[in-house]
Amino acid sequence: MIILIVFGFFILRLYSLVISIRHAKQLQLQGATEYGKRNSTWLALTHIAIYVSATIEAWLQQTTMNRLSVIGLALMIFAYIILFMVIKTLGAIWTLKLYILPHHPIIKSGLFKITKHPNYFLNIVPELLGLLLLTQAGFAALLLLPYAYLLWQRIHQEERLMHI
Repeated sequence: MIILIVFGFFILRLYSLVISIRHAKQLQLQGATEYGKRNSTWLALTHIAIYVSATIEAWLQQTTMNRLSVIGLALMIFAYIILFMVIKTLGAIWTLKLYILPHHPIIKSGLFKITKHPNYFLNIVPELLGLLLLTQAGFAALLLLPYAYLLWQRIHQEERLMHI
């Protein structure tokens, strides 16, 4: 059951990747520059590694739904709602990579009134914590350490480039 739930969320994540690729192509046509390619690659690989290792750990442990799993599921549902709210708010400038247009708009509406980085703090962090709680994957949680560092680097790059 848990593995099917994780697979469903992974499909949603792949759908967001399709949206990101479409937006990235349009941004490139508009003269956007990509920054932090190496960081983006490592973020993506670590994100996938967390999903894969948490799923394998749940499978090996034959993890079943309990209160911890339900909390994790609720966090993941919240995170994915936020993801699609952020995509809707940012529209064509939303990507998984760091693209900056020559006259890049700074969005300060919607969730961006709460935090400058809702995609990171209200989507990615709850998503990964939710995944780890859902699967009860203790070893996979160790991957949060490098991921947190990479995410910190990404936020720092964004803020420096966009002067926010």
